Amino acid sequence: MSKKKKQTVLLEYQQPFWTRVKKDLRRNWFAYFVFIPVLIWYIVFHYLPMYGVLIAFKDFKPLLGFARSKWVGLKNFVDFFSNPYLFRLVKNTLMLNLWSLVLGFPAPIILALLMNEVRNAAFKRTVQTITYMPHFVSLVVACGIIRLFVASGGPINQIVNFFTGTEHSSLLNYASMYRPIYVLSGIWQGIGWGSIIYLSAMASVDPQLYEAAEIDGGGRLVKMWHITIPSILPTIMILLIRDLGGLLSSGYQKAILLYNSMTYETADTIATYVYRRGLQQGNYSFSAAVGLSSAVINFVLLYISNKVSKKLTETSLF
Repeated sequence: MSKKKKQTVLLEYQQPFWTRVKKDLRRNWFAYFVFIPVLIWYIVFHYLPMYGVLIAFKDFKPLLGFARSKWVGLKNFVDFFSNPYLFRLVKNTLMLNLWSLVLGFPAPIILALLMNEVRNAAFKRTVQTITYMPHFVSLVVACGIIRLFVASGGPINQIVNFFTGTEHSSLLNYASMYRPIYVLSGIWQGIGWGSIIYLSAMASVDPQLYEAAEIDGGGRLVKMWHITIPSILPTIMILLIRDLGGLLSSGYQKAILLYNSMTYETADTIATYVYRRGLQQGNYSFSAAVGLSSAVINFVLLYISNKVSKKLTETSLF
């Protein structure tokens, strides 16, 4: 940047804030115009509904409406934290997310690293297409496939029977089998789609770094360890922070499609409990209180993991 241009930039930043805003609006008016529908969508569907969080502090009755429902303060929160199932719900939610984090988080990274080393374009496209496909399959259909595969007589069930030497009914009827099935099926569904982000990050790595490593005699593993992984580390950390910030969250759709009363011991999570209490039993205020508590704890986890990442790797979300 030339000296004259630097002086111009400094002069602009010395101007009052609203003067700079007006100038930027005139300069980039089209970008702001295109952004208006996105802004409206977020306000209408994300920010205005936040007012409904107050339902967690009320004894909401649909016939009375939101405004006339009785205010009960922290009663719903006290009921949740004194619930006899609280330990099981938190434990199951954490265990499922920790299993997914330990086994599922590295899977797309490993696939992307392997795909980055493939030089045969046709083979690479074929593998990418096969691994991407499960992501586009409806969750209901995917869970139906999982149920068929682990049912009595299903291929996965037959493999388990062969190695254990015992006959099993559907593996989803065993509490000990639920977590492996849930996590491994999640890896199958998301490994290909998740690798796209890392492949994009790898595409931006300077080829001269690889050329320099080859001149120094570095092989593929050396280049992967010392060039590729450090180059995509910021991307890895951002996604890791996101996942750590959701340790007390779990999608209820897949869990509801796979679990049953025989697997509540390991399958019943905060999300499924909220579904049963809120929608099936009509206790909307209680389920809102549970959801709000989970969201607050997740935010604290996100903030802590972001701080730690910023201190250790200088990469953070905010």
